[in-house]
Amino acid sequence: MIRRDFLKKTTMGALAIPCTTSMHAIPKRRKNIGVQLYSVRVEMNQDAKGTLAKLAKLGYNQIESFRSNKGLFCGLSPKEMNQTCRDLGMTLRSGHCHVDQDWKKTLHDAAESGMEYLICSSMPTNGQTLSNYKEVSDTFNKVGEEAKKSGIKFGYHNHASEFDADAGQILYDVLLQNTDPKYVHMELDLGWVYAAGKDPLAYIQKYQGRFPLWHLKDMNLAEKKSTEFGQGGLPVQKILEAYKISGLKYFFIEQEEYGKSAFDSLEYDINYYKKLVW
Repeated sequence: MIRRDFLKKTTMGALAIPCTTSMHAIPKRRKNIGVQLYSVRVEMNQDAKGTLAKLAKLGYNQIESFRSNKGLFCGLSPKEMNQTCRDLGMTLRSGHCHVDQDWKKTLHDAAESGMEYLICSSMPTNGQTLSNYKEVSDTFNKVGEEAKKSGIKFGYHNHASEFDADAGQILYDVLLQNTDPKYVHMELDLGWVYAAGKDPLAYIQKYQGRFPLWHLKDMNLAEKKSTEFGQGGLPVQKILEAYKISGLKYFFIEQEEYGKSAFDSLEYDINYYKKLVW
């Protein structure tokens, strides 16, 4: 075969090969499937490494820890938690904590673990008032600045109570309006927004770019309990399509109550999720 014929045939052959990698590759945002470990809180406290292995087998690859009576990592050291996740092909991305007298240690452990986000999971002081939420906003700005100096992004996770009103103002709005986006990154728990009678899409639209993290959770609105995807009132597909204006970077599937068991529910949820396109 002369050189020009060889080049012609090999070129035509290359053109005939379908470019499946570029055309059909799944976007990274869809492949990063997170889980909040509070969903398996009992199992984590009994066997942290075994539980993480089961989650990896189900297909979860982004981990958000929670603070139990055994610490941030259910008895594992920060480095041990990081390495266990890495060995399983997962990333320890975030962790829930409290802003309290142990804050300095919490921040140190989070930095040592290599996580990117540290999320306060509940209000540090009681009081459903404007004054308390403004004081908490100042506290969050301060600890958020401290966290940033340690290479950690600090944030806050809502429940339903933040959507109470005082003096005609929704308290969650007060928190959003008085925290500095440079230091306080909001994790929007979509299920609890619905449980409070509010529309998470409206908040995503109003405060664009403020919600880099989500808790993706369906809710039985009658009972105010989390449930499997498609069994409650959350329009999961529609909300996922709003990821750009949200500023979404990572989401974590969370289920606090179960039809059968935690693993049964999480398997159902991830299979449901994988059928969605966004």
